[in-house]
Amino acid sequence: MKRLFYPVAIALTISISAFAAAVSMNWKIAEGYQVKFTSDDPSGEFTSMKGIINFDDKNPQTGKFDITVDVKSFNSGNGMQNRQAVSAKWFDADKYPTIHFVSSKVSKTDKGYEVSGDMNMHGVSKEMTIPFTFEKTAKGGSFKGSFNVNRNDFKIGEPGGHAADVLRIDLVVPVTP
Repeated sequence: MKRLFYPVAIALTISISAFAAAVSMNWKIAEGYQVKFTSDDPSGEFTSMKGIINFDDKNPQTGKFDITVDVKSFNSGNGMQNRQAVSAKWFDADKYPTIHFVSSKVSKTDKGYEVSGDMNMHGVSKEMTIPFTFEKTAKGGSFKGSFNVNRNDFKIGEPGGHAADVLRIDLVVPVTP
């Protein structure tokens, strides 16, 4: 019986260790995050974001992102423009209070990583792929990414007009374990 116990115990320990290594790290979004958008007009940022980030840079395929941005946190630096942006003419923040992204796939690329998933904004869900990098720091890490969003894809505002159709989104998300 003792002869069987040790090999079984060793095999079980190795199996558990291998499983634990494949599980993503849970990260908390830290202060100092940035969700900036730029175009010819308008430009600004969203100042309220929360979410769940599970990511292991050595096993990115096990990652999961579930991020929510508060639409009312829109800030262009112009109070009148901010009020108009969250009104029914544009984001309609009372009816659609959040922008929500849930990943379906995370993978390694030549330049870093990419996360694909559903972006839900203004009542419209669209599959998007967001390229990003991840850099470990002494206190945790930092995710950085940039991508374009066409506001017409999400039925925000009227096509054409004074506002740019395509906005560039730049993300910097510091995280702690």
